[in-house]
Order: sequence, then C-alpha cells, then structure tokens
Amino acid sequence: MFQAELAPIAGNLGLSALIACVPLLTFFIMLMGVKAKAHISAAVALVAAILVAVIGWKMPAGYALLSATQGAAFGAFPIAYIIIMAVWFYAVTQVSGRSEDLRRFFDKVGNGDIRIQAMMIAFCFGGLLEALAGFGAPIAVTATMILALGVSAPRAALVVMLANTAPVAYGAVATPITTAGNMVAGGDAAVAAETAQHVAAIVGHQAPVFAVIIPLLIMIILDGKKGARDCWAPALVCGVSFAATQWWCSNHFAYELTDVIATLVSLACVVVFMRFWKPKNVDEMRARFGLDPYSADAHSELTANRTIMALVPYAIVVAVFAVCKLGIPKLLSATDIKIPWPGISGGVVLNAMGKDPGTTFTLNLLSTPGTMLLVAGLLSALVYSLYTENGRYAMTVGAAVRQIGKTAYGMRLSSLTIVLVLSLAYVMNFSGQTLSIGEFLAGSGAAFAVISPILGWVGTAVTGSDTSANALFSGLQHSAATANPALANVTPDLFLASNTMGGVVGKMISPQSLAIAAVATGEKESDIMKMVLPWSIAFLLGLCVLVGLQATVLAPTLP
Repeated sequence: MFQAELAPIAGNLGLSALIACVPLLTFFIMLMGVKAKAHISAAVALVAAILVAVIGWKMPAGYALLSATQGAAFGAFPIAYIIIMAVWFYAVTQVSGRSEDLRRFFDKVGNGDIRIQAMMIAFCFGGLLEALAGFGAPIAVTATMILALGVSAPRAALVVMLANTAPVAYGAVATPITTAGNMVAGGDAAVAAETAQHVAAIVGHQAPVFAVIIPLLIMIILDGKKGARDCWAPALVCGVSFAATQWWCSNHFAYELTDVIATLVSLACVVVFMRFWKPKNVDEMRARFGLDPYSADAHSELTANRTIMALVPYAIVVAVFAVCKLGIPKLLSATDIKIPWPGISGGVVLNAMGKDPGTTFTLNLLSTPGTMLLVAGLLSALVYSLYTENGRYAMTVGAAVRQIGKTAYGMRLSSLTIVLVLSLAYVMNFSGQTLSIGEFLAGSGAAFAVISPILGWVGTAVTGSDTSANALFSGLQHSAATANPALANVTPDLFLASNTMGGVVGKMISPQSLAIAAVATGEKESDIMKMVLPWSIAFLLGLCVLVGLQATVLAPTLP
C-alpha cells in the first residue's frame, strides 16, 4: 500500500511544495521557453512528474505508471471525446453550408459591426454552451464561429478564452459548485445541498464583478480604444444584464440554472438594444478588418427560413442538454459504469489524509456531454437532410457521420496533448504532489484569505477543470479555514467559493483549454499562452484582493 506524504522532502513542507511544482514548471518552460509543441511539452512534464513521484514522494514506479494510465483514460474519455464532438458539431453546419447563414444572421443583428457580433458569440452564446456542456466545448465552437466573421486567429483565440471565464463557475449546470458541496459534506446529501447553495450564493457576489467588464475588454481586444469608444454601450448592456441575472439566480433561484438564464437574458437584452442603437464607424472598422462595407441589402436574401435553419442546430443542442441535464440526469447517470482502476484501487493508493484520491474510473457513455453533442449533431444533420432549397444545403446523416472520422483525425495531436496532460495531473494528484502545494499555501494564517484563490487557480491550470480543482482542494480549503484562528469569524464556505473562482480565472491557462483553442484557431499553444497569461494573472490578483476584503471589511455583505 502507498500513502502519500505532505512533506516527503527532508520533512520540509515548503521545500516539498517547491519540488512538487517541478512538473508544472517543466511544462510551461517547454511550452513557452523551448517553444516545443504542446504534446511534446506534456510528455516531458509527465516524465518529470513520474520521476518526482518515484524519487521524491517514494511512490512505487508501477503505481506511478498506473496512475498515469488512469489519467490517460480520463483524458481520452470523456474529455477528448467531448472536445472532438464539439468541433464536429460545428463542422456539421459548415459541411451543410448553413454556417454562412449563421454568420449573416449575427451580422444583421449587429448591424455589420463584427465587434458586437463577436461579443454576442463569445460571451452570450459561449456562456450558454458552457452552462450546458463545459469541458472546452464553448471554446471549440465559438472560436470557429468568430473566425468566420473575419477576426484574426490570435484575437479570436484571446477573445474566446477571456469570454469563457465569466460562466465557468456555474458551468455544466453548476457542476463545480455541486462538487465543492459534496467534498465537505461527509456523505450527507442534505449538508451537501445546503453547502452548495451557500457557495453558489457567495460566488454570485464574486463572478459578476468580472462578468460586467469582460464584454468591454472584448471590444478593446478586438479594436483597441476605438472599439471601446464605439461599442461601450452594447458592451455595458451585455455585461450588466449578465452580471445582474447571474447574481439574482445564484442567490434567489436555482443555482444550477444560473448561466443558462443569465446568457439568454444577456443575449436578449443586446438584441433588443441593437434595434434602437446603431454602432458608429462600422465601415471604417470593417475596412480595418479587411471586410467589405456593410450593406443591409446584402442580407435581403437571408430569408426567415434560412435564418431558422441556421439557428436550428443550436436550438437542438440547447434542447438536448436541457432534457439530459435538467430532465433525466438520474436516468442517464444510472447507466454509468464504475471501474476500480486495476492495480491501484481499493485502498492500494491513498492520499495524505488516508483517503482514496479517486482511483475509480467512471465510464459515463450516456451522461457525458460528448454523447449529448453527438445526438444533437445527428439530429441537426437529419433536419438538414429533410430541408434543402433548390439543391442547396444538401446534407445527409451519412455525411455527418463520416465527418466524425475527419474531425478526430484532424484533432489527433491535440487529443494526445489532453491525454498526456491528464496523465500528468493524475500522477501529481495520486502521489501527493498537488496536496503538498495546497497544504503549503493553506498554512499562511490570516493571509490565507488573500492567497486562497491560488489553490483553485493551480488546480484548474493542472487539470483543465474547475470541477477537478474543487474535488482536489475543497476539503483542504474548508479544513484550513475552520482550523485557522485568524479566520474564526469567517464562513468556511467563502473559501470554497474562492477555490471555485480561482479555478475560473485559471481555466484560460490550462493546457487543455490551450490545446482546444489552438485546434480551433490554428494558433500555437505557446503563442496563445503568452497572450492569456497576463490576463489570468491580473484576474487572479483582483480576485485575491476581493476575497481578502470579503473576509474582512466586506464580510457583512456576504449571504
């Protein structure tokens, strides 16, 4: 039996935490310094993690390798599967020719201003996909849509990564928050539900602070000061309506539906606002983007039927996810197959607290968002096959199925990257490296309130999932806050919210998100990393200050 230690390096927790960072540093140095490809960087970092686990944490080499295989399995299914299905789903609209009509629809709604169109796609529509699917699907789908508008690949990558931060906390029907509640409830379902609701309410006092400014930041990224000056009004409408609805739903309604309602309200507000407000300097902006001047007459051929057909796939995906996530989730999850991972499950590998770190693999064939995207894509192809216009937009279900193979082949290297990154994460988790980092940060007294978000940031940067970050660190956050005399008057749930929000701002630098954005835009992972890292750090610093204030002077404002 192997049980991880918190301070295996000379009995020194600080030194152990520093050594535990070696695999992460290896990955980022290979990616940004050496400029190696992402799958090469991930492979080298995985080797480093195994060496640190075996030499530093005294984990048997066989256990370290088996940990890596479970991570690889999880990376392949459901993560890579979800991402491939998300990219394929959009490919169905491209093969059918309907994606061009969708672009024209957004062009018409935005009165030719691609800055406003990109905001609606990345922030509103992307937020809806995050609310229902998560796991990288919004990045994959919205990036390709924004590229079709004429936005350059680097800007498209940065916009979708930044926009994706707003809804992450409540993503996949608030799975990260539900996970946080479960991790500290000790198996008590009632306590788990109560805790999750309280955490969701606190997050509702944090996430809107960032959401309200992101649409304006999108305008600045797309077109600098001119973008902010010309489009500040719709950006403000978009951000404020989303933030206000996000706060209200999380505190006074079903927190699981927070992002679904917030994105729909935000999109509706922008559409209505654009009927009364006309953007400025549109032709000048389009010239800077290399596009023809805008003409409303150019969209006269976009009939109501073609508009409906362009929107059908997204109506179908919303309906499918609504049924699966809100209607029959228990029925679908009942088909999940629990597989104790051979060689390390059943008490063979334990974390530093003497608990199973998660050595059971769940094969969720029906309940995974990947299968839901597959169903939505096939239904969309079926609808397209039934509705053609004078030979145009011809589509068959067979053509859609063949496109799956083409999509999977085109994403082979990014899928390999994801598999290797999750292998790295599992080795670090099972050996105890991740917990050593967390325990070191937790032992900081009153300063823990300020640095608490860093745990979630690190957890999501490693695993690519806010849900995984909460699974890793929620128990640690709760116990550290409870046992800390300096935080005796602060609810421990604040630090569960802090961990969740730390994961939100760390999502954009996770190798998984970088790989997805790279596939969708054609940019290199290292180049995207350089663009998003300053934003992630800036958001993290702002969050640290906010949580520090909420633990002190703003404590009375918390629910």
